Amino acid sequence: MRVSSNQFYQTGLHAINSQQSELMHLYKQLGSTKRLITPADDPLAAAQAINISQSQSLNQRLAENRDIARRSLGTAENTLLSMTLLLQEIKTRLIEAGNGTLSDHDRAALGNVLLGARDNLLGLANATDGNGQYLFSGSRGEVAAYQEEAGRIVYCGDQLQRTVQADPTRRIAGSDIGSDILERAVPGSNAYLTRATVDNIGTGRIGAPVITDPRAAQAGHYFTITFTDEITYNVTVTDGLGETVETRENQRYIPDKENTIVLSSGVRVMVCGSPASEDTFFAEPLNGEATRLNIFDTLDSVIAALRSPMEGNDHAKACFSNVLASATQRIGSHYDNVLTVRASVGARMNELDALDDSGSLRDLGYAMHLSNLEGLDYYRASTQLQLRLSALEAASLAFRKIQSTSLFNLVAN
Repeated sequence: MRVSSNQFYQTGLHAINSQQSELMHLYKQLGSTKRLITPADDPLAAAQAINISQSQSLNQRLAENRDIARRSLGTAENTLLSMTLLLQEIKTRLIEAGNGTLSDHDRAALGNVLLGARDNLLGLANATDGNGQYLFSGSRGEVAAYQEEAGRIVYCGDQLQRTVQADPTRRIAGSDIGSDILERAVPGSNAYLTRATVDNIGTGRIGAPVITDPRAAQAGHYFTITFTDEITYNVTVTDGLGETVETRENQRYIPDKENTIVLSSGVRVMVCGSPASEDTFFAEPLNGEATRLNIFDTLDSVIAALRSPMEGNDHAKACFSNVLASATQRIGSHYDNVLTVRASVGARMNELDALDDSGSLRDLGYAMHLSNLEGLDYYRASTQLQLRLSALEAASLAFRKIQSTSLFNLVAN
């Protein structure tokens, strides 16, 4: 076989270049602390590393979402705390308004205090988060939750909660709907509210309803007490659709005495004073579909009643007493509901903390798996480096030896 000088040189250079290439690859591995420089190093591990990196990126994105939700819920919780304190103050003022020694001037001044509390409550209901979005307007973050329309303050948001993807399988509401805070009772409550019509002309007064047997309270039924004359009244029971369920007629009433009126086997109410013919009183379930619980309507009715003179007018005093009793019941219901919503916000914040813990553990698992796939074994790499350096040196010495070799020298020898 004929071997040319060119073949000698090519073989020697190929050996040197191959060893240098392997050596450079080891340098890259040591410099990057990774075993996988190119997918060719381990195709299966490279494919697995891509999937794990994507899962790790998603986990980091979810962690950022939880931070956003936590900030929003923290702002909402602070706002609800302020609402709680304000409602406590309003309840105190309502109790103060029931003091029979107050003059018309004193009640008017108290009405101005409640007007300020109402405006303060409106500001809290229209609170915004750090991004300028209204907290309690549902998905319509650019619209103020409560606005004045035709002399009333009404909810202008929608019923869709803004949710955040806090975990691959869990979405958490980052805020609450304003109408669920200020226009409803505690879900599941079987309590009742009482009120009198504004057209009553007698001096009858109705107290708060008493539930003697929750199982027999006929939840969802509405009770109407209508006086046919000063000593006789009828009780009409209707369902949520307005259909009459039961009617009890010609019930006896004793004027100027406290009369216990049985609405059902589980609900009763006290009525006193001297109602006139056609005077009407109502008992409504807190969670009834037809029950209106707008807190601003309640405050407006109390403020108007406080500003109305009543000295020397028994009818006006009875009307004020009925308005105050109804408002006290409603504000108490709103107070309990705000506390319930606050508890819900706190539960969601606790859940975010728990999801953060599991997310951190998941991220640690991803990092360990990636390290196992991509991580470099320094002991093995340093050994390979020494071997490659020795191989490169041997290849260089061999090339120098081949370079000094000539066919003419071989023939001469």
